[in-house]
Amino acid sequence: MKRKSKVDPGVEGLIQNTPRKSYRPQFMCYGPWPDALMIRRRMGLKLPDSDFHATRQSVHNLPRLTFSLSEFRALRVEIELIVISMNYILGAFKPACNISITFADAKTRKQAPLKKENGQTILVPLFQSQENIAGKICLEPSQGKKVEHNGIKIELLGQIEMYFDRGNFYDFTSLVRELDVPGEVYEKKTYPFEFSTVEMMYETYNGANVRLRYVLKVTINRGYAGSIVEYQDFVVHNYTPAPDINNSIKMEVGIEDCLHIEFEYNKSKYDLKDVIIGKIYFLLVRIKLKNMDLEIRRRESTGSGANTHVETETLAKFELMDGAPVRGESIPIRLFLSPYELTPTHRNINNKFSVKYYLNLVLVDEEDRRCG
Repeated sequence: MKRKSKVDPGVEGLIQNTPRKSYRPQFMCYGPWPDALMIRRRMGLKLPDSDFHATRQSVHNLPRLTFSLSEFRALRVEIELIVISMNYILGAFKPACNISITFADAKTRKQAPLKKENGQTILVPLFQSQENIAGKICLEPSQGKKVEHNGIKIELLGQIEMYFDRGNFYDFTSLVRELDVPGEVYEKKTYPFEFSTVEMMYETYNGANVRLRYVLKVTINRGYAGSIVEYQDFVVHNYTPAPDINNSIKMEVGIEDCLHIEFEYNKSKYDLKDVIIGKIYFLLVRIKLKNMDLEIRRRESTGSGANTHVETETLAKFELMDGAPVRGESIPIRLFLSPYELTPTHRNINNKFSVKYYLNLVLVDEEDRRCG
């Protein structure tokens, strides 16, 4: 006959009655095998032997450990102590004050995707240079606590971070507004803020080895108690008018006495949602070509001098031809840019990095030799 023992929720056990002559109440503890063994070691009890039954037969496919009733009383005390100490530790790391940052026009402002360090993509407000950035900061102390501080401030930062020097930011824009003088916060409190006509000359960028970001940073200065800091990212896109002069690209390339081609693109500067239109003309063909592709490549340069690092990434590959061309043949090009994740060209941003885009023509012959 079995009956359930009155134990704490989360600890499952059964009291077993043994024959009257050798009556010995026992408690069976179900749980992860290594954890149960660790509990016995910490209690100074014997490991599984003839007096201590340990099997892997239990409900829910969990291992079963059998304790005497006196051993279980000690086990229960230890479990309670562990729970209390863990709650204390978790409470110690809980922030004394919750901070929320809200933009004044958050409901109507356009949102833009931003890729975080963990790979997740979130939507954040989108701004342009010379716009006003305004909103409010809400501070809410944890229940029953007061927050003593040496001042509260908000900063608008434009930062560049190199991934080989992760954690070190180079600030190219830094604006500060003091929100409160030293004092105490007992209850929920709201502070308005505004940065007028902010000059944000560079666009937000996330690359292979570098990122450029804009962020609002709220700091509650608490001295030795440790400052409380909250961040809010936003994205900056700057739009420029179409250039007055946009010459076409025309070039002749080839291999002496083997291949001579001429290619032409309608423009040298393209919008992010533009269409590349052009043609390729074969003037001389004495090798057997199998196919021809057009690639869009992004070349990212970081650092300077001897510490310059170049990363090249192929963003798109478009097949122009499948089969052998003949002399005088013309291949048209029509490539839409909108499906690809392109950014504007960046030239020597704050002497830290550059981003350029290239059209690369790749020719492959019947022996799979590549030229491009």
